[in-house]
Amino acid sequence: MANPLPNAAPENEHEAWRINMKMALSCWMTFAIALLLGGCSALQPPKVANTHFYTLDAISAINPVQQKIPQVLAISMPGARPGFDTPQIAYQRQPLELEYFATQRWVDTPAKMLRPLLVQTLEPVFQAVIAAPGSIHADLRLDTELIRLQQDFSLQPSLIHLMLRVQLIDLKDKNVISTKLFDVTETAASEDAYGGVVAANRALLRVLEQLPEFCRKASSRQ
Repeated sequence: MANPLPNAAPENEHEAWRINMKMALSCWMTFAIALLLGGCSALQPPKVANTHFYTLDAISAINPVQQKIPQVLAISMPGARPGFDTPQIAYQRQPLELEYFATQRWVDTPAKMLRPLLVQTLEPVFQAVIAAPGSIHADLRLDTELIRLQQDFSLQPSLIHLMLRVQLIDLKDKNVISTKLFDVTETAASEDAYGGVVAANRALLRVLEQLPEFCRKASSRQ
């Protein structure tokens, strides 16, 4: 009777070869898929951080009982010193160096956001308030210049520093009635851009609250 054992070895070797080929093919397919997914990932655009936009919207509460100044006031577009005539939010960590937050911005330049606030603040004070230039005759003109609006991180807690130069001009006589520099600081609510924005609105509110009295005193000198 023939011995079947010699034929078993080739069959076992063939089965082992098939198993090894399947494993190798599976490994190569896994590797190829990984390369393909990696390539697709590399082709995707890099993620960009969302930009946050903030406003200046401090509104001063004016006592309506006081008698209005019987004159028409024109408010010119506020100016701004270099470095602050931009929607970028400025901060400082060391003297003489101005920096800007990367993903936090004002919705417009602070100077442009300031004028409607000036109009709203002084409308209860004068007979009428208009934006200059305009076709309506005005008796007085208010000129403003933003000298500084920045968050100072050289101090802890950080501070908002606001400097606003205000000038009241008699349009009839073409002369300056009065000039004042408002210089205020406010502690930031937190050590980030949002904390500075909150403090900036508080600082601006303090200036707006003093503005009616400045105009009343200045107009009485005519």
